[in-house]
Amino acid sequence: MGKRVGLGLAAALIVASCSGGGNDAVDTTPPPPATDDSATDSATGGSATTDDSVAETDAPATTAPEQPTTTELASTPADAATVEAIETALASAPDGCDPLDTRQCVLPFPSDAYLVDDEATPSGHRVALPAAALPTNAQGITVDPAAWNREDGFSANASRLTYEADLDPANLPTWTDLGASLDDDATVVLVDTSTGDRVPLWAEPDAGADDPTERLLVIHPAISLAPETTYAVALRDLRTTAGQPIAVSPVFAAYRDRLTTDIEAVESRRDAMEETIAALGVAGVGRDGLQLAWSFTTASTENTTAPILKMRDETMAGLGDSTPEFQILSVTDDPEADGLARFVEGVYSVPNYLTGDGSPGSALNVGADGLPQQNPDTATVLAPFACGIAEATMAGTEPAHLVQYGHGLLGSHLEVDAGNIVAMSNEHNTVYCATKWAGFSEDDIPTAVAALGDMSLFPTFVDRMTQGFLNQLVLGRLMLADNGLISDPGFTRPDGTPLIDNSTLVYDGNSQGGIMGLALAGMSQDFDRAVLGVVGMNYSTLLPRSVDFATYEAIFVPAYPSALDRTLLLSVIQMVWDRTEGSGYVRHVVADPLPDTPVKTVLMHVAFGDWQVSELTAMIAARTMGVPIHRPVTADGRSREIEPGWGLDTLEYPSTGSGLVIWDSGSDPIPIEQTAPSTSRDPHSDPRNDEGVRTQKATFLFDGELVDVCSAAACTATPGD
Repeated sequence: MGKRVGLGLAAALIVASCSGGGNDAVDTTPPPPATDDSATDSATGGSATTDDSVAETDAPATTAPEQPTTTELASTPADAATVEAIETALASAPDGCDPLDTRQCVLPFPSDAYLVDDEATPSGHRVALPAAALPTNAQGITVDPAAWNREDGFSANASRLTYEADLDPANLPTWTDLGASLDDDATVVLVDTSTGDRVPLWAEPDAGADDPTERLLVIHPAISLAPETTYAVALRDLRTTAGQPIAVSPVFAAYRDRLTTDIEAVESRRDAMEETIAALGVAGVGRDGLQLAWSFTTASTENTTAPILKMRDETMAGLGDSTPEFQILSVTDDPEADGLARFVEGVYSVPNYLTGDGSPGSALNVGADGLPQQNPDTATVLAPFACGIAEATMAGTEPAHLVQYGHGLLGSHLEVDAGNIVAMSNEHNTVYCATKWAGFSEDDIPTAVAALGDMSLFPTFVDRMTQGFLNQLVLGRLMLADNGLISDPGFTRPDGTPLIDNSTLVYDGNSQGGIMGLALAGMSQDFDRAVLGVVGMNYSTLLPRSVDFATYEAIFVPAYPSALDRTLLLSVIQMVWDRTEGSGYVRHVVADPLPDTPVKTVLMHVAFGDWQVSELTAMIAARTMGVPIHRPVTADGRSREIEPGWGLDTLEYPSTGSGLVIWDSGSDPIPIEQTAPSTSRDPHSDPRNDEGVRTQKATFLFDGELVDVCSAAACTATPGD
């Protein structure tokens, strides 16, 4: 079950129930918690993997003692004007919509207003969005919530959303000063209700909405939240552009001010709202100043990871000690790519867990237990692979290190002949092999286009990505097997000596290959070191800050003309997208591994000012994992952060552990607002194309040591052409 109520909340309710009298008689708001050194440390730094982490998540689940209902607390009947305002708010939205924010049915989002008990799920809860609650596209098709209503909680990563008319953003917490979001007077607050811990965050108006009536307030947690945990969101002391306090909805005012009514839609939720307000009080956020508050509960780890783990475990058990079936289709000596001596292409067999033949647009073949099962009619699919053998490797005498590669956005396995990979292979005696990220490769562009036009189709996009991860896992096993690639003449020199060393496998991926490589690291049983190049996570935060998304907005915007709807949908789809990108696995990579999965050591490389993958999301991943950062993070004056690398320990060299390095090639810093960079030049490819960066990668991957190649200064990369 989720950690829906904590000990602190139970204590708060006890105090409240014993106070008696009218509102003015006794102050029932719990006092702020003590601010001793240990509490301060817990609130301002660390990670999910350390004892002094931000919003520590390993506290035991607790249950509050049975308490009197909140109607027994000091309360006052609402006057006629308030009741009329509440009835007007309720009438402005269809039945079943949340009246806390009447701008759109499911706002504020996500919310436990749409969570019901269900003992059949891992968490004991299930999302229950109303049938007509989600946006409708230009063709009149409303997004079908069926796939989302199978989730046992909300995304731990998606942005939190609400609408506040005419909001002045001047006093919102920003990503440039995350520490300030934990201040006593922070205007936007996120609290773990089971512990009272505050979560660092930043908040911003949606810069993609030109119409102010479409402009949502977007709240970004600065770490990935804990699974099966209830969080409370609070807004306070926010003002309009005219300097006046923002309007408080009459429904929320009734809860905050304990104004009772005879309206069932309001009173049925009063106990839950009282719990939320009390939990905020335990964290030092008093009810009197609240302008809006609500709670949401995150999905369980099992909800996110069970599909791929079932597919992985069944597949590997079926293989046992045998080798995945494969076929070499071509061996090309002296290919066109400069620096390559040989290019090998082939296919290999993977169990098919998709409907039909597993082609783009196929959905997972789901059994009665709700989990994927192998397709009995088309039991396997053929996945392509390619490997590039460098001239230096072919001319040498030692077998090369084997590297599994993850390609970029909607690309292909053929990227193993890219210039940076060939350079790495010649400089450090490596052979890179890759397959397509099925579900997110060039083959899947039509599916992505269809989903952008009708988001009801998006779960199918994720389903094929799940099969794509299985394809990656089987490729890793093929690369390691003694009867696998190494047994084929294509991986042998003319003198008969092997070109590859199949004793160890490591991973290297860039861009999409870094984002999805983070997830692969969370589930792979066959490698324990990974380089995640220009990495990030959480596409709902990435896409609005990526120049790449402009291409797809050409489809998305006409399909969903409302900017509010588009921003909402990006957060909604993250609920299922967590299954197939780094955000869903980030808590299980360097610590707390998933079952039968080794912990990993990761090197994260980030391009300062990246136009395509926002460095903000890489920092979220690093904070969550407790990965230390190279300091100085940047040269003086380059970073917009008041404390560059806030919340991260300093990387001490040499290290056998994980690390994050920011590579600065002179591009402009990213914009503060939620928009893609567009000035100077895009540095996205610069780190991988720099020889010093490749030296650090090779030493990390093959020698097991992370070394400083920046001479104790800020790290710089040579700008590309």
